[in-house]
Amino acid sequence: MAEEVIGTVREAIKGIIGDANAKNESQTNEKKPSTPEGMAVAYGSLVIMAMLPIIFGSIRSVKLHKLKKSTGEKADTMSKKDAMYFPLIASAALFGLYMFFKVFSKVHINLLLTGYFFVLGVIALAHLLSPIINSLMPAAVPKVPFHIHFTKGEGKQKEDIINYKFSTHDIVCLVISSAIGVWYLLKKHWIANNLFGLAFAINGVEMLHLNNFVTGVILLSGLFFYDIFWVFGTNVMVTVAKSFEAPIKLVFPQDLIEHGLSASNFAMLGLGDIVIPGIFIALLLRFDDSKKRKTRIYFYSTLAAYFLGLMATIFVMHVFKHAQPALLYLVPACMGTPLLVALVRGELKVLFAYEDHPEEKPEKKEKKEKKEEESSNSGSSSTNKKKESKKAK
Repeated sequence: MAEEVIGTVREAIKGIIGDANAKNESQTNEKKPSTPEGMAVAYGSLVIMAMLPIIFGSIRSVKLHKLKKSTGEKADTMSKKDAMYFPLIASAALFGLYMFFKVFSKVHINLLLTGYFFVLGVIALAHLLSPIINSLMPAAVPKVPFHIHFTKGEGKQKEDIINYKFSTHDIVCLVISSAIGVWYLLKKHWIANNLFGLAFAINGVEMLHLNNFVTGVILLSGLFFYDIFWVFGTNVMVTVAKSFEAPIKLVFPQDLIEHGLSASNFAMLGLGDIVIPGIFIALLLRFDDSKKRKTRIYFYSTLAAYFLGLMATIFVMHVFKHAQPALLYLVPACMGTPLLVALVRGELKVLFAYEDHPEEKPEKKEKKEKKEEESSNSGSSSTNKKKESKKAK
């Protein structure tokens, strides 16, 4: 048994070091040839499906940002250190999955991952459908509020473990999302896969916030080299993408015209190629919104650049018949466009200085702390004086 495991590990390492291109070409050649019309429909649909989560997710991110600012809640943002380590963590996770697929049975791994992503997908889809269902729900259906509150400890040590508010309308969303989830579990249909994938992408763009432009540049630059290495240097990315049966990619059949909804020759686009540029573009929309301008010049120009980058990826992949790292084309387009716009408009310093949630300087923090101490001391002294006067009386 040990010798077999060692043998499979050796084969995996050989596949990583050399002969990656030959394997990738053989995988692409195994596909049935598609008609030009079918390919145009498939890739056109993928481009549209990639653009929609960025547009809607960016708009929702602006609303979420305003909501958190109004409530004074501190948002979870990615720091520069997180952005630097992200490509290394992603590489470790990707290679770990690759080794799992080489050593263990794909059926068992995908069974485990399917259950995990089923739960996440239902939650993500329910969150996405909630405002739509609430607007479409007839007045005859009552909206009864519920509140689950589970705490730990008492007094100052009291902590919220679960603090969740929902209504009967949210339960309807959960039922609909669960039905789609069951459909995905039973059939693994590409439409159900895409519904979950779009929900993941929109929620990712909405909730994952880059605090400033520099953090975004660090993240995109690191993932630029990450994508090139794992696609061109090895067969790891392609192998994992084809073996991984979970809604982490958008797919569309190239033979839809010939075989209808039962088509099986899929073109695919990873969610990372949507979410990573998407959170950067969402940052630019929040920057535009902070300037109170009529035009969203940075958002629209970078969105157009993303579209052109996707088209370039598809064109090169079609010409060379080889899987392409989409970030190779998307990162220069998405980073270069706002820099060019800022240079033309003379706003480079303003762009680099912008922060979603500006941190207070240490001097201001010290002053605030001193004021709080003084106010507390004055309050305690006044209460002591009152007590003394009462005793004297």
